[in-house]
This record gives sequence, structure tokens and C-alpha cells, in this order.
Amino acid sequence: MKVAVVGTGYVGLVVGACLAETGNDVVCADVDAPKITNLKANKLPIYEPGLEPIVVRNQREGRLTFTTDVGNAVERSEVVFIAVGTPPDEDGSADLQHVLAVATTIGKHMNAPKVIVTKSTVPVGTAEKVRAQIARETTTRFHVCSNPEFLKEGAAVDDFMKPDRVVVGVDSPDAAKVIEELYAPFVRTGNPLILMDIPSAEMTKYAANAMLATRISFMNQIARLCEAVGADVTEVRRGVGSDRRIGPAFLFPGPGYGGSCFPKDVQALIRTGSEKNLPLDILTAVEAANQRQKKLLFEKLTRHLGSLSGKVIAVWGLAFKAETDDVRESPALVLIEELLKAGAKVQAHDPAALETAARHLGKRVTYAGHGFDALAGADALAIVTEWLEYRNPDFARMKQLLKRPLIVDGRNLYDPQKLGRLGFTYDSIGRPLGCASS
Repeated sequence: MKVAVVGTGYVGLVVGACLAETGNDVVCADVDAPKITNLKANKLPIYEPGLEPIVVRNQREGRLTFTTDVGNAVERSEVVFIAVGTPPDEDGSADLQHVLAVATTIGKHMNAPKVIVTKSTVPVGTAEKVRAQIARETTTRFHVCSNPEFLKEGAAVDDFMKPDRVVVGVDSPDAAKVIEELYAPFVRTGNPLILMDIPSAEMTKYAANAMLATRISFMNQIARLCEAVGADVTEVRRGVGSDRRIGPAFLFPGPGYGGSCFPKDVQALIRTGSEKNLPLDILTAVEAANQRQKKLLFEKLTRHLGSLSGKVIAVWGLAFKAETDDVRESPALVLIEELLKAGAKVQAHDPAALETAARHLGKRVTYAGHGFDALAGADALAIVTEWLEYRNPDFARMKQLLKRPLIVDGRNLYDPQKLGRLGFTYDSIGRPLGCASS
């Protein structure tokens, strides 16, 4: 099948590469000329495990191409995916200008009947806006579908190739047949392809992310309560997660959720509710709880060190989660901004996100090429991202490098009792304090 994917960010690039991997003839289009030039040379704009080999292989075999000519990509294709960004406006609503601009281009180049698929995360009603925008430019028959993505950054390729489910809103049996053919290789093992009406598909994406964000914020609040009453959130999580009605996923406490999806989607859903005069009080509380949680590590550092002016703080982890270089809405950036505002100096490390973080933080931070380099002379270490290389470090070397053996851990990577025996003051989330006297 001939497929065009407009947009080469996290979603578009993964979609295009994986569809090419299953034998489709795919062209990925983007107006960002330098990005397209780099992609043609197999230089990817994002870090995503397993993606580069697929891009390289399918370019070499001619199934995947890249272009800045969006119109030509539309003309040569039977199915067109819209996968451009929908950043939040100041009021929390999704900015659809890029989606609708692509729809205009599609309409102007509608040279034969096509299936148009919105893959971008968009509010309920967007598919109809896309349909109307295309129809202004053409009289050629076309179908519009909504195909929300459920890709986890750091596991996006596996999620696309082996999905839990594929959700698609369709407007006709003909569109359904095309979608079933396109996704057949990905649901062979029995995971469902769920076809539904378009508004329901659009709502499913937001509802799923809002539910996961709610679980995270709920568990973070339980963790704070555990600290206050002397409970251990690790044991609480095991007890709660063993309930089959609840399950263990997304119950790990942390420094707050971030990334390109949860914050934006929760805000957009709150905004949609407000527009319909249906305030979503639970999600308003979820968002407020998450903003408070992002300041927790700063509060812990202040509690241990007092004034942070002139102090040196090492930060391990800048990406919002491991296995990605994405720092959008990252708790690490919130922590660092608070530290800098308090007069502290920051020495930061991340295995993949140094470059992307530097675009936000500039030269105000010292960037370390190795995790241990960030520790030299630091008054404390704050762990923000759960990279594997942080999980079993040389603690003796850490203690030697740090000015004082203080670790504030936002990911609960270590055993508090063990760290206490090793002479550290170890403050994690929702667990008893580990210290040398314990």
C-alpha cells in the first residue's frame, strides 16, 4: 500500500518506519528541510531504541523515503497520516493550526480518492474540522479516520509492532477495509483492532492518558502520606498492585509525570470539559498534584542543606523518563530551574538528553559526559530519571566524589538500609530515610 506520513517527530517517524517494515511503500514528509536532509542520511532527530536500524534498512531497500514536498507525497499515496504536533495553547487547549494546515495541503493535492488518518493527538471534533478543511479545497471523494497512538517513548517501536490494541475511528465500511488491511500484520497474534466511531476514538486517547496520569498522581500523593506516617510506599504499592482490579502498572512513585503526552492531554481534556460547561474536578486535582510533585526533590534538598546558595548539586537524569532524549515537561528541568533560582550550581548528566536539555538550560548548567563526573565536589546528588546505568553504581566511588554523602532519589532506585550502612543520607519518595545512624 502507498502511504504518506506528514510529520517526522516521535509519532510520524515511528509510524512511517514501522509501516515500511511491513512492506508498505512509505514516504515521510516534513517542511523542516534540515531534518529531512538528516533523515535521508540516516541521522535521526530523536533517540528511540530500535528505530534507527528500521529507518536505515527500509531506506536502503527503497520502501521508506523522505521529502519536503508534502503535496507530492499526498498525490502518490492511497493513505495519508497526519502526524504533526499539537502543542498546548496558554489556556491548555490543543493548537490545531499545523493539523489544519496539512489538511489544506491534502485538499489541494487530492488527485484521487484517499483515506486520511489523523494520528496526532487531537480533541474530540478535530476529524470533522479536518474533513471540512479538505472539502474546501476539493470535490474528490475521501474518507477521514481517527487513529490515536498509544506509543510509550523509549518503547515506541515495540509498541507499534506489537500493540496492546489498535483503535481507529472510521466513517465508512470502505475506510474500515483499508485500515484492516494496513494493520493486519500488527494484530496477527490476536490483540484487537478496535473499530469505532470517530468521536469515541478521539476521546479514547485522552481518556487513557488521563487515567494513567491519575494513577501516577494518586500514587505520588500516597507516597507523601507514607513519609508522614512512617509507612513504606514500596510495600503499599505491592499490596495495592496485587489487586487484579487495579494491577501494578503506573503505581511507582516519582518526581511527577512529564513528556509530550500526559501533561498536554490532561490540560486539553480539562479545557474540553470547561468548554462544555462540565468541569473535570478530578483531572484539575491531578494536574495540581503533579505540579506540586515536581518540586518535591527541591524541597527535600532544602530540608537537608538549608540555604542552597553557593551549593553544588549533581543531577542524574534530564529526560522525563529513561530510554528517550525527550525533556518536554521533564521534572528535572523544574528541579534545575528551582536550584538555579536559589543560587545553587548544577552539574548534570544524562545518557541521551544532554543536547536536548541544553536547548532549554543553555550554559547555566555544567554538563557531564559521565555520571561520576557530575558528582565531583557536589553537596548532594539528585536522581530524577531511572536510567539503567544509575541502578547499580560504585557507591564507594560516589561517596569519595561527593562533598557530603547525600542522595535525594526521585526514582527509589536503592535500598535505604543499604545506603545507610554505607554511610549515606538517602532520602527517597515514600520510604523511610536511610542514614548512617539507622
